[in-house]
Amino acid sequence: MLAATPTTAEAVSAASPLPPEAALVEIAKIASGDLAAWARPIDEGTYPTALLHRLADAGAFRLHLNAGNTLGDAIEGMSLVSEQCVSTGFMAWCQNTLVWYLINSENTAARDTYLAAAAEGRILGGTALSNPMKSFYDIETLKLKGKRVEGGYTVKGILPWVSNLGADHFFGGIFAVEGRDTPVMALFDCAAPAITLKPCERFLSMDGTGTYGVQVRDLFVPDEMVLADNAMSFVKKMRGGFIMLQAGMAVGLIRDCIALMREVEGPLGHVNRFLEVQPDQMAQTLAAIEQEVAALAADPFDTSDAYWRRVVSARLLAGEVSVQAAHNAMLHCGARGYVAAHRCQRRLREAYFVAIVTPATKQLRLMLDQMPA
Repeated sequence: MLAATPTTAEAVSAASPLPPEAALVEIAKIASGDLAAWARPIDEGTYPTALLHRLADAGAFRLHLNAGNTLGDAIEGMSLVSEQCVSTGFMAWCQNTLVWYLINSENTAARDTYLAAAAEGRILGGTALSNPMKSFYDIETLKLKGKRVEGGYTVKGILPWVSNLGADHFFGGIFAVEGRDTPVMALFDCAAPAITLKPCERFLSMDGTGTYGVQVRDLFVPDEMVLADNAMSFVKKMRGGFIMLQAGMAVGLIRDCIALMREVEGPLGHVNRFLEVQPDQMAQTLAAIEQEVAALAADPFDTSDAYWRRVVSARLLAGEVSVQAAHNAMLHCGARGYVAAHRCQRRLREAYFVAIVTPATKQLRLMLDQMPA
């Protein structure tokens, strides 16, 4: 068990040694240096523990620990990472989301024990909200089931995919409770004997993201690890940030797809000019996305229907434009982008992940359909 910090305010202060501008400079250096060199091995299945700790040391997972907990700097940090590798950008999202859960939790015991540790990367982890997010829209049922016992809950169930995990990692999850209408959200410690991590089948991309099937067998979850006794109201509070943080993956990917198009303007511009989508057009589209994301990230606690619709619409557009940008980058690069060693084909595979990671394109459209006009 990690030593508890005296207060959340002190934990936040201790976790913020660099101003955001300096942190972003350091993140950019790591991304363009070692991460760029390791992008292919990560894509092929190497989990980058050392790089994640370096990003943590640079401040990549504490940029939303600011006055008002705005998200713009955290999104930009993930964009810089995703310009080089969306797998690592996704792991950064997992870690930042774990921190986001703790920021929003009203359980002082959980915050005091884990917030600074997660923000500083002393513990790594992820988010098991794919299944709950689908359950809220009747796409799936909750896969984790719990029962109230003295001092906490016992939980069991199987989750097919949870990312940024390892034997000593944590994740946030939601479970139904016997005899109650409202589920509970809590932290889960992968080191617990009652938790087993099972390797997944190989993916089209993202194999280096520490993604496992998680088996939970009568795990005792103490009250100190409960993030929210009413997960539904908690999710409504933090859902805007949960989804907007994903924009970092899309923005970084689209930036690099534009760069790929521009890289071949010299040798191929004379024929690429006949393609329907040109890099300047894509840059204008990206600028509009970044402007909307920045506006939404400035007030992540707005719970109005109008704000929520804008968040879902922005996330939908980001996923769709990611695929469009990667598709057109491949057309601009031609055969040279189609070889296994070229990052263009990796970008195309990563773009589909941005479009299908929860909430996926189809769920986002369902969500918009169910919203008030």
